[in-house]
Amino acid sequence: MKISLIIPAYNEEKYIGACLEAAIKNSHGAFHEIIVVDNASTDKTAEIAGKFPGVKVVKESRKGLTRARQRGLKEATGDFLAYIDADTKMPEGWAEKAEKIFSKNSNIVSVSGPYRYYDSAFMNIIMRSIWAVSAPIMYRITGYMILGGNFIAKKDALLRAGGFNENVEFYGEDTDIAKTLSRQGKLVFRMDFYMPTSSRRLQAEGVIRTNIRYAVNFIWEVIFHRPYHTKDYKDIRHDN
Repeated sequence: MKISLIIPAYNEEKYIGACLEAAIKNSHGAFHEIIVVDNASTDKTAEIAGKFPGVKVVKESRKGLTRARQRGLKEATGDFLAYIDADTKMPEGWAEKAEKIFSKNSNIVSVSGPYRYYDSAFMNIIMRSIWAVSAPIMYRITGYMILGGNFIAKKDALLRAGGFNENVEFYGEDTDIAKTLSRQGKLVFRMDFYMPTSSRRLQAEGVIRTNIRYAVNFIWEVIFHRPYHTKDYKDIRHDN
C-alpha cells in the first residue's frame, strides 16, 4: 500500500513534534510520504514540522479543518490517505493493521476507530466506556462511521466522493465524509484500531458537553444531512 499520512495542524507547536516522532518511529517506513498541513498557524508549528527529515509542510491559509483536510487530499500522491490529528501519538503497528484490514475485502474504502487518551487515565476510562457502548450501536444502525483524527481512506474513493465539504467547519465533519464515502464502498470501524490522543479538548469543554455536541451533530448528519452547528449549510464539494 502506498500510504500518504496527512496531519492538519493549527497552532500545534506543543504537540506536532511528538506526533511526528511517534508516526515516524512506529510506522517502520510504512508511509509513502508525511504531509503536515499548516492551517494558518501563527506559532512555530510549520518550523518544528519542517525540521523532520522527509516531512513535507504545506500551507493552507484558509482556516478550517475541512479545508486543511482537502488541501492534504490535493497534495498527496499516495493511493491511500491516512488522516490523524496533530496531538495524537500513533501506536506501534497502526499502519500495518490498516493494511491487513484493507487486504481482506477489495470493497473497503475506509478504516477508522476510536481514540484513547494518553494524558489522563480518568478520561481514558470514561471515554472508552462511552465508545464501547455507543460506537458499535451507531455503526450498526448507519453502516458508516469515521473518526476524523483516526482514519485511512482510498484516495480514488475520496476523489469520486468530491472530497471534503469545506462548508463544514468542525463538528460533524467526520460524519459528513463518512456518509459520503459510504456511497463508494464499505466503511470499517473497529474498536481495536485506536489512536492515542490528548484529552485537552475534553478537559477544556467537559466530557458531557463534548459528547452531546458530537452526538447531536452525528444525528443531524444522519437524519437531516447536515451538521447541527453549521449555519447556512450548502454541500460544497469539489470537481476532481
